[in-house]
Amino acid sequence: MSEVFDERRRALEEDYFRRKDKESLERLRAALKAEAEARGEASAHEMRCPRCNGTLKEESFDEVHIDRCDNCHGIWLDAGELEQLSRQETPRGRWMSIFWPGSGGSRGDENR
Repeated sequence: MSEVFDERRRALEEDYFRRKDKESLERLRAALKAEAEARGEASAHEMRCPRCNGTLKEESFDEVHIDRCDNCHGIWLDAGELEQLSRQETPRGRWMSIFWPGSGGSRGDENR
C-alpha cells in the first residue's frame, strides 16, 4: 500500500517541478524580450538561422509555412511541416523535386 503513496508523491513532485520549469522559462523569455526591446532591436522576434546566423523569412509553399534563410538559403521546417508536405506528395514527388532536383520521387512509387 505504501508503494501507491510513494508513486503518487513522486508524480506530484514531478508535476510541481514541471510547473516551476515552465514558469522559469516564461520569465526568462519575457526578460530576453524586454532586454531586446530596450536595446532597440525592432526585429527581436525574428528567428536566426542555426547554420549561418542569417535571418529566417517565412514563406508559404502549398499552404505550408516554411522558413528560408536569407543568407545561405537553407530551408528549415517546424514540427509537423514535413508531414504536411509529404501528405501532399504526388507519385512524381512534386515537392521533393522542387527542393531536391533529381530526386524524382521514383523510389517507392509502386507501393502507392
